[in-house]
Amino acid sequence: MPGDANPQVRAAGEAPAVRSGPRHVAIIMDGNGRWAQARGRPRLFGHHAGARRVREVVECCPDLGVEYLTIFAFSTENWKRTQTEVTGLMSLFRRYISKEMNALAEKNVRVRFIGDRVRLDAKLTGLMDKLERKTEGNSGTQLTIALNYGGRDEVARATKRLARDVAEGRLNPEDVDEETLPRYLDTHVLPDPDLVIRTSGEARISNFLLWQSAYAEYEFIDTLWPDFTAEELARLCSSYGRRDRRFGAVKT
Repeated sequence: MPGDANPQVRAAGEAPAVRSGPRHVAIIMDGNGRWAQARGRPRLFGHHAGARRVREVVECCPDLGVEYLTIFAFSTENWKRTQTEVTGLMSLFRRYISKEMNALAEKNVRVRFIGDRVRLDAKLTGLMDKLERKTEGNSGTQLTIALNYGGRDEVARATKRLARDVAEGRLNPEDVDEETLPRYLDTHVLPDPDLVIRTSGEARISNFLLWQSAYAEYEFIDTLWPDFTAEELARLCSSYGRRDRRFGAVKT
């Protein structure tokens, strides 16, 4: 059965709450490989540098009023990379979780993982479970890590769960509407992202939070992820606060 409904789902015509900055920021952390190659180093060197950058960004969120931070760590398409890079990334994820677990808990960060865990190794999923349990009572920054995640895959998995509930009589097909599916998504306990940032100069969304980002604001910036700073995030959040967000309505 799905969990609680998405806390940001609005009734038709309902105006969003007024905020000066984004409540939920999602980041496609791109450019690690190019950052490393520009320095004559292997791609994994860039991934390690990018992992270190995550801590600074997480720590600056409270000062910026960002309650939710979602980061794209590994996509369902990233398995197509070389075996050396994939193996190195999986090792990096295990090391990052082990190293940062106590610090995240002490800083009152709540960590969740989204994505399909079936293909991930048992040691990694065990660490993911442990970190989620260790931080589940925390009330500070809500950090969501998308690992083996793809937006289309998420919607397909959600649809299967929804279809199962219909088949077993727990859900009436006539009651299914655009507010139903979000209750089956990996992100069902999260508000939709207000601001989606992609680093490295690429202007595409790469299968990230497809359903949830229907009304998100986007920022495509040239900065490579290992060079991304808290100051740049603050600038983007400030720019977001000056945008006129109408959610399909027209001001009178």
